[in-house]
Amino acid sequence: MTEILILYYSQGGNTAEMAQTIAHGVEQVDGIQARLRTVPAVSPVCEATEDTIPESGAPYATLDDLKQCAGLILGSPTYFGNMAASMKHFIDSTSSLWMSGKLINKPAAVFTSSSSMHGGQESTLLSMMLPLLHHGMVLVGLPFSEQALLQTQSGGSPYGASRLSNENMNIFTDDEKSLCLALGKRVAFMAKHLQAR
Repeated sequence: MTEILILYYSQGGNTAEMAQTIAHGVEQVDGIQARLRTVPAVSPVCEATEDTIPESGAPYATLDDLKQCAGLILGSPTYFGNMAASMKHFIDSTSSLWMSGKLINKPAAVFTSSSSMHGGQESTLLSMMLPLLHHGMVLVGLPFSEQALLQTQSGGSPYGASRLSNENMNIFTDDEKSLCLALGKRVAFMAKHLQAR
């Protein structure tokens, strides 16, 4: 079975909910399966370590998860217009994959959630794209043929799926869900198409 890796960090559960919705989109493509993985939190004081298995949710990602995937969808909350330190810390550990070219020509996409409308969602998506480009991956976005992208009043971007979630508005809107499903489906379709060549 061809697998798309959905690799995310989620502190409050909003990005994890997006990841699960994206996984449903991936699995709408025949012969494609989603593999959900997360990364451990990092300490701002020292290099603390987490248990090898999280208490709940998806297992922690390994470099083997990246090697084995046919495509990658990377997600992180927005922190000051950038990805979470935990995700950056994991990505910084992928130099061996870069040197061996294990991710070259695999499709990739990105997603994010933030607590404010103009909290830097698009810059976060762009920041997550940079290491994927260095790895030689083929980036997939959301075209404006996706009706939800034209009508959304909260999250949504051509650069990837996004979600607005804060204490006043913690609703995963239909448009946001639709764009998550579409992103998963597009990456799965691209992976299937690229493998067929």
